Amino acid sequence: MRRAAIERLLPAAYQRASVPGSVLFALLEVMEALHAPDEAVLADVDALFAAYRAPDGFVAYLTRWVAMDHVLASPRPDAPPALPVGRLRDLVAHGAHLARWRGTPDGMRTALELATGVTGFVLDEPVDRPFHLVVRVPPAAAGLLAVITRIVAAEKPVAVTAEVVPPPRTLPPPEPSAEEPS
Repeated sequence: MRRAAIERLLPAAYQRASVPGSVLFALLEVMEALHAPDEAVLADVDALFAAYRAPDGFVAYLTRWVAMDHVLASPRPDAPPALPVGRLRDLVAHGAHLARWRGTPDGMRTALELATGVTGFVLDEPVDRPFHLVVRVPPAAAGLLAVITRIVAAEKPVAVTAEVVPPPRTLPPPEPSAEEPS
């Protein structure tokens, strides 16, 4: 709050006494300086809750607000985050949509695609295994199996069992032989 605005809140006798060089004037200047940092934060407080404007360190906190904090779980406290901050921002930005479709195949597929940045997840419900879900992971997301497993466990309906099937390992192409055919 600016000194003049603080001064207007005072009784008229104090307002008249607040002249440059007076103790009251100096006190109001100090009050203005003390309010400045808080007012700077409040002036841009909406940025704290906007997925793409929040500070990087605050995005993980926002994932808890939209019930997507299960993607953050890591095996060790000193481990790096499971996903880059950009992926977390996408999850936060789509939090309402994901909550609306939680427990559905489309909701799970969307959550997996947002978290990994990869499309092509296949969700199967085998006819011979009722209440069971098979999630086939595309090759581009093979390195994120731990995150994918946590998302599937959190997003599937409670009464459904699920398995995550990683992509088949492909063998590298054979090396050309050193001998040239004659």
